[in-house]
Amino acid sequence: MLGLPAGVTVMASRVLFRCARVLALSRPLVARCPQDAAAALRLARRPLSALSCSRPERRSDQAWISGSLVQQCRQYGDLPPLTLENIKDRVMYVLKLYDKISPEKLQVSSHFMKDLGLDSLDQVEIIMAMEDEFGFEIPDAEAEKLMTPEEIVQYIANKKDVYE
Repeated sequence: MLGLPAGVTVMASRVLFRCARVLALSRPLVARCPQDAAAALRLARRPLSALSCSRPERRSDQAWISGSLVQQCRQYGDLPPLTLENIKDRVMYVLKLYDKISPEKLQVSSHFMKDLGLDSLDQVEIIMAMEDEFGFEIPDAEAEKLMTPEEIVQYIANKKDVYE
């Protein structure tokens, strides 16, 4: 394991087991699926050892974590659907967090260079922040045309197919 001597890895595994035991005993057990809560509570009372984590009979939807049987549940999540209002709020929020823009002067129709006094490097940083916020890349040719928050909102709405 990572080229370490055998004694170091054994010692590291003992420390890891002790930490896991402390965490298992200090935190109450939270069952994600109520149908197996009673079984998980019974198993949580067992002492933690290397053997209790390696059970030959294991269902595919269950796992042993810190000596406890945990029912695995899939939970899917996604962001709420985008709307023009949501996009506008997120764009304005990112712009208000930018240190060279005064939040008092910022409006949806404010021009970055004429009204807010930013230069081309600031505009590139703003576009990069928008790329991070919305999770897609804006080509340089398109980014040069985006000079107001309103234009950024319209570009993102067109890119993400948001129409109202």
